[in-house]
Amino acid sequence: MQIFLDLETTGLELSDRICSVGFILEDTEKIDCYETLVKPSCKIKTEAMAVHHITNEQVAKASLFSDTELTELLNRHNNDNNILVAHNINFDLEMLAREGFIWQGGIVDTLRCSRHLIEEIDRFSLQYLRYELGIYKSEEVKTKALGITLQAHDALSDAFHVQQLYHYLKEMVSEDELMRMSVEPALLKKLNFGKYKSHYIEEVAAQDRGYLEWLLQQDIDEDLSFSIRHYL
Repeated sequence: MQIFLDLETTGLELSDRICSVGFILEDTEKIDCYETLVKPSCKIKTEAMAVHHITNEQVAKASLFSDTELTELLNRHNNDNNILVAHNINFDLEMLAREGFIWQGGIVDTLRCSRHLIEEIDRFSLQYLRYELGIYKSEEVKTKALGITLQAHDALSDAFHVQQLYHYLKEMVSEDELMRMSVEPALLKKLNFGKYKSHYIEEVAAQDRGYLEWLLQQDIDEDLSFSIRHYL
């Protein structure tokens, strides 16, 4: 079974917690969709509300993460026979761990797998890939059948996009290969921010080595750090 997961959170700091969970359970026989608000142990930051539009008033009467039906379902399927799939899965695993939930099964990170498999682009956000790869073209019939309303930064909607991206990638390589790629650093070709945005990292290494060495001292993505060190 695959579990396609997305979380919305109170923010991105170490003190932040989950405020919404959406996931899709898929096996050979059926697909089930689940979504719930979660009462976090801290306030939702304004910048987070501006992204996912979940307010403190909305979660005030919600259940704690440990008390939700979705947590019970996750616990029920938390074993080696199942695979958790998410976009930038390390973030989701960390947020789940803050709630006391440690995933025991396999993992697929659609972000890292996309970086391994899709070349000549420098952006790998879920919504960007949705349009760049043409995944959106077949969404209407599928979401209608599942009863999902599409909305960016909605947990269940994003879990659906994770599911669709996973199946796109699975057309390219096997599930075992996706699992392997998910735990191996991806070699990025281009920078996607800063004064060298959209430039090849290899070219920047030849022209402005100091800039890349400075970037390595910053809090940057693991794959970007790996790629800079490769080209240097």
